Amino acid sequence: MIPTVEWKAGVICLLDQTQLPGRTMIFECRDVATVASAIRELRVRGAPAIGVTAAMGVALGAQSVATTDVPVFEKHVLAVCEQLAATRPTAINLFWALERMKRVLQTNRERTVGEIQSRLVDEALAIQQEDIAMCKTMGQHGATLIRHRQNILTHCNAGALATAGYGTALGVVRAAWEQGKKIHVFAGETRPVLQGARLTVWELMEDGIPVTLITDNMAGALMQQGRIDLCVVGADRIAANGDVANKIGTYSIAVLARVHSIPFYVVAPSSTIDLLALSGSPVPIEERPSCEITALHGGTWIAPQGVHVLNPAFDVTPAEYITAIVTERGVFAPDRVAETIQR
Repeated sequence: MIPTVEWKAGVICLLDQTQLPGRTMIFECRDVATVASAIRELRVRGAPAIGVTAAMGVALGAQSVATTDVPVFEKHVLAVCEQLAATRPTAINLFWALERMKRVLQTNRERTVGEIQSRLVDEALAIQQEDIAMCKTMGQHGATLIRHRQNILTHCNAGALATAGYGTALGVVRAAWEQGKKIHVFAGETRPVLQGARLTVWELMEDGIPVTLITDNMAGALMQQGRIDLCVVGADRIAANGDVANKIGTYSIAVLARVHSIPFYVVAPSSTIDLLALSGSPVPIEERPSCEITALHGGTWIAPQGVHVLNPAFDVTPAEYITAIVTERGVFAPDRVAETIQR
């Protein structure tokens, strides 16, 4: 599979997810403004992938600062961080990655501008490689929760496209498949941008993993019919108490899973855990443009023009509806997940 995000000779190359599955196109970012718009426009999406892209965006912005004065350089780079932080408010990996880049900036103040620029690039590449490694480790941990011939329901896209590679929820699916477990995935379409239909199904078909596309409102009926064995989703932010912010519709699936006694698992790296959010209540929920609901990819209108639209991109699933959370450090009860990054 083509990498989601790459650093090539000072250019950030993104697999443009707005074009999938119809076209496989690389979107090149040569300046910070282009990186910021790519994140806002969902050319790159998924909390881990956004974090990696933002880190590379800081490195890219640092390369363009023409000064040998370290304090002046630092001021410009911090402005780049602020510009990228303003792109999407919910995914905590964005802010986690920016804080890592700021620490590199702050701990290397005694070095030359050229040396700091190089270290920022190295840190961004380290974040990318760490993400791939964490996803593969999460996959191994999560695969222990899946048995032979089970049917898995997933929502949105938490695969290689949402990370630097391999995926979180789909990383668990991939690992189980690689272990020889003959599994089957039901992928919800994920209205309104159809990440499930366009991206998750594409990924699974590319890997030869059996998948069936369903509309979002079919999940309950399939559970009632006994056709779903477990649910596996990703996360954009996990509160200290185990509440999870994820793509809108996740909460509904979790409630349905509870009613039907179906395990509901969340898979995300520890960088997604926000210890400052004691619960899911203070997590900012991004409101997306109304055109995502009223028109198909900005084209054919499917609702009357001028209609009032509510389009939150995420919802919060309380910890009590989550069976377990999988991170690169293992499988944990939701109310114990904060302890995994306090050790």
